[in-house]
Amino acid sequence: MKFAAVFEHTETGWSGWAPDLPGLGVAGETFEETEHLMREGIEFHIEGLRADGELVPEPTTRVGEIAVSA
Repeated sequence: MKFAAVFEHTETGWSGWAPDLPGLGVAGETFEETEHLMREGIEFHIEGLRADGELVPEPTTRVGEIAVSA
């Protein structure tokens, strides 16, 4: 499965969240650390859903970049 992950640069580092997995959010000092934490977070979140007998939601969010002249 592939889940969309959104990464945002903050004053103290980076944050990340997954729109299709409510409640999942991570923060790290570097992009690489945050990306690693997001991967682990998604896996852990899915394990928790399955352990609780809940369905894993189908990924539906798409992320893209839109180029504009500004």
